[in-house]
Amino acid sequence: MSVKILIKRHVPESVHHDLTNLLHRLRSLTLKQPGYISGQTLQRMDDHTEVIVDSNWRSAEDWNNWFQNPERIAIQAEIDEILGQETAYTMYEYL
Repeated sequence: MSVKILIKRHVPESVHHDLTNLLHRLRSLTLKQPGYISGQTLQRMDDHTEVIVDSNWRSAEDWNNWFQNPERIAIQAEIDEILGQETAYTMYEYL
């Protein structure tokens, strides 16, 4: 069953450019992952510091395999470091 992952980050304007570069690196790797369907990155209109990534996967197993990928973990560590906090992930299943 396919799943949707919502990834929420609070991004100070001072690091927005750095985060964008890291997200592009992450996305290029994501496109090559088995089970990846689609994704998009959204910035909240009334609070530009809030960024959400909507990521769709064929299965929770495919997402978990990607989540444990060492390349993803390394880039994610850079993201969390520049943001000064851990990224929040929420998984949803389609009904």
